[in-house]
Amino acid sequence: MLMANSAAILTDAFPAGQRGMALGINQIAGISGQFVGLLLGGLLAAWDWRAVFWVNVPIGIFGTVWSYRSLREISTSRRAKIDWPGNVTFALGAGILLMSITYGIQPHAGHPTGWTSPWVLGGLVFGALLLITFGLIETKTPEPMFRMRLFKIRAFAAGNAASLLGSIARGGLQFMLVIWLAGIWLPLHGYPFEVTPLWAGIYMLPLTAGFLLAGPVSGYLSDRFGPRPFATAGLLVAACAFVGLMLLPVNFPYWAFALIIACNGIGSGLFASPNTSAIMSSVPARHRGVASGMRSTFQNSGMSLSIGIFFSLMIAGLAATLPRTLTAGLHAQGVPLGVATQVSHLPPVSTVFAALLGFNPVQHLLAHSGVLARLPPHNVAVLTGNQFFPHLISGPFHHGLLIVFTAAALMSAGGALVSLLRGRQFYYEDGPASAAPPAPPPATRNGQANGQPSAVLAGRPAPPLPRDPGVT
Repeated sequence: MLMANSAAILTDAFPAGQRGMALGINQIAGISGQFVGLLLGGLLAAWDWRAVFWVNVPIGIFGTVWSYRSLREISTSRRAKIDWPGNVTFALGAGILLMSITYGIQPHAGHPTGWTSPWVLGGLVFGALLLITFGLIETKTPEPMFRMRLFKIRAFAAGNAASLLGSIARGGLQFMLVIWLAGIWLPLHGYPFEVTPLWAGIYMLPLTAGFLLAGPVSGYLSDRFGPRPFATAGLLVAACAFVGLMLLPVNFPYWAFALIIACNGIGSGLFASPNTSAIMSSVPARHRGVASGMRSTFQNSGMSLSIGIFFSLMIAGLAATLPRTLTAGLHAQGVPLGVATQVSHLPPVSTVFAALLGFNPVQHLLAHSGVLARLPPHNVAVLTGNQFFPHLISGPFHHGLLIVFTAAALMSAGGALVSLLRGRQFYYEDGPASAAPPAPPPATRNGQANGQPSAVLAGRPAPPLPRDPGVT
């Protein structure tokens, strides 16, 4: 609800020439909250893990009271019927699809992932069919949840497509970086596994800083020069950052890692507010709520798809090389060959999530066999120390990272191409409720009838787009 409505509220509250800046400031608020939550959650978890959830109660109450007292309705609202067929088919289709993706990254019938499971494949097909049905319903419903005809507006369609590709590219990035830091880099530099999740978040601060730095600046400049160059450049910078991560060794110098992820954050910040501003300015004022909901849906769907895609690629890469490496490493430290072989063929997702959650992966893998109690103390110390697992997994993990970051770079480059093709800077003029673009020529301002769209590039009028495609 917050993500879907915040962009619509800001678009209504600010004139067209200030929306990029306003949405950039909104980015700062959201990202700052995530950063504070990350650190506060790590501190509270050390005291009592339940406090991580209880802290949301006073924050939620305060935010509810504040928003109720502070926000005012400035747009014209009207009552409409709920699109029950659209709501049901979308909820079922999206839910089944996301559940199938979740089970797709879990092992099935001896395979490292579940993509061969008939339930997963059936869920993907059934979920996709429900979403196709949803799209057909929305074209026939008088008051649709998704106004499909808005996609006839080029700026709206291209902005959402670029947002989807960009979200897929960066959605799983933080998980990959946390696993890289918590499972390999931090233990190699003397951090116990128990504290690596918190420190992984701290060492990823350059990513947040880059986003915070670029977001409002990009929004302000896009108000003056148009969103296309900044949104396109942002995705290109992100693509270059993914290539940079591919070139890093597993045990990297931190300054190089910090510089690359800061560039990734700058790229994301350059893209986000201009792209959102372009999407929201391209639709009639009365459709901004549904347009913002559609934008938020594409963005969140991309994040969810990214996690499924990235983890599947990572696990597939690990499954190809980890068993052989793990068997040899465990057997060299006295683990019986049978136990080592059995442990090495356990699903890689177990190893990955153990490192992600701050457990010693080797201790986790060998716990049920009881072999640690029978080995000499020296071998136990080596196996459960900070150096054994990171050195053991670094090669297979790097192989998986190359696959993941290659896919992310291609997605970002594809999103940049779509963003480049979005067309000229476009504002939908909708009468007094919607501000016109900054300083248009008098002929354009006075000669344009209310409810007609217009495009403006560098102060010059461009050929008008079709009439409001959302009117039935």
